[in-house]
Amino acid sequence: MKHNNFKYSLLAFAIATSLPLTANAAGFKLYEQSTSAMGNAYAGRGAQITDASVGYTNPAAFVLLNQAQFSVGLNVVSVSADYTNASATSAKGAAVAGPKNGDINGISAIPHFHYYQPISDDLGFGFSVAVPFGTSSDYDQDFVGRYFAQTTELQTIAFQPALSYKINEQLAIGAAVALNYASGTLSKFKDHGGLCETGAAVNGPYAMFTKGAFSNVEQTAYCDSVYEVSGDDLQFSYTLGIHYSVNDSLRLALSYHSEVDYTLEGDSTINNTPLTGEFVKYTNNPQQYHTLPTIAGVLDGQKMPVIDLTTGKLAINDPKTEKSKLGLHTPKSVIISVDGDINNEFSLQFSAIWTQWSKFTDITVLSDDSVPSISGSTQQSQNLNSDGFIGFIPENWHNAWAFSAGANYKYSNNLTLKLGLARDNSPVDDNFRSARIPADDRTWVTVGAHYQTAKTWSVDVAAGMMFMDNSKVVDHEYNAQTNRIYASSYQADYDINAYVMSLQFNYYL
Repeated sequence: MKHNNFKYSLLAFAIATSLPLTANAAGFKLYEQSTSAMGNAYAGRGAQITDASVGYTNPAAFVLLNQAQFSVGLNVVSVSADYTNASATSAKGAAVAGPKNGDINGISAIPHFHYYQPISDDLGFGFSVAVPFGTSSDYDQDFVGRYFAQTTELQTIAFQPALSYKINEQLAIGAAVALNYASGTLSKFKDHGGLCETGAAVNGPYAMFTKGAFSNVEQTAYCDSVYEVSGDDLQFSYTLGIHYSVNDSLRLALSYHSEVDYTLEGDSTINNTPLTGEFVKYTNNPQQYHTLPTIAGVLDGQKMPVIDLTTGKLAINDPKTEKSKLGLHTPKSVIISVDGDINNEFSLQFSAIWTQWSKFTDITVLSDDSVPSISGSTQQSQNLNSDGFIGFIPENWHNAWAFSAGANYKYSNNLTLKLGLARDNSPVDDNFRSARIPADDRTWVTVGAHYQTAKTWSVDVAAGMMFMDNSKVVDHEYNAQTNRIYASSYQADYDINAYVMSLQFNYYL
């Protein structure tokens, strides 16, 4: 009973604290599901038989543990992400106010849990809770690129049971089916045709067309108009694994993780939007709103914000909410790993990971409401130009490889020291790199240690530093056909590094 209570508490903890940051992911794929593997920069992962955490990557390896055990760990990630030389323009081409330099620093926690129970000498059951994908960034309110990105949070949590079978002394196979919970939130400030940047300059035209009746109509609330979409979904995935011992000194592993297509269902919301003449009946004796007239070739009153007679300012719509859905694709991957002993003290590890990011082509938000309130505007031909479209961000990522190498030194019977080096090639298309995920190629350096003083427990610790290649974001607005629209733009240079501390406790039952 104690073990069950502990397991349920961990699941709740995983859901509550899983907020991984962009800089910690190749794309937004995470490797932080094992402290013992992190010490080698995840080299040899799935081939190196260490503890129960090996089974999440390669379920075939579970049965080689020989005894019941569990591992519980926590990664603490500190991200240093600075942007410089930032500038942006609004939909009308006006400069957007905001600092040229800033940061999106943050600290996140990523937990993991793994359990293995033998059923027979050749068959075993395992269970893991881990965070395989995630990204998070949150810019300041005055961020100059706020019309492109404000908050980005995408994360998945996997609950993965597995079976592992030893065919003979050399070969073991395994399979796992995971129930994945995915959630996401995207937000940005909304650029209403540059009305915020127009500012007090809007007073002149309104004074002219109202014959001086309204000369101070500027609406500062338009600068605080925020669009946000959030949703979640549950989907299944599967993992297949093979572990092969060539001899007593050399071990090979191959594992396959399936892709998952999520539909995050939730709500889109927006506030402080202009109320325009097309939604207000024109009258010569207005009661609540004053609507500008339509003068052919001069002024289209239907497209202009109306004046709220109760304030004398440009009018604001009530907050709008529309049921919506956001597609999220997490890619399939293949991991090839090697673990080899040089002698009784030294061993070397290597891994190569291929990830099919090419199916991550865009982030699309679609209406899922029978009575649309937001998409009525966003889907129009001058905007996203496709029925039901609320948001669209092209990504066009490409497939990518990651490579890692590691080494272990058995200092004593109780202490093993670890070292690792990894290189992840970014899947991000340079032409569509955005403020939401400004990722580029990265290099990892890690150190770790395994310490055991009793037969029933052991501890793994690891630390890592990630250095990402300097990246440049040049972003624009696009319609659903990936054609540029408006005169809006954002550009900046990014310098991103990350630091990870990891601790894992292993208990042998």
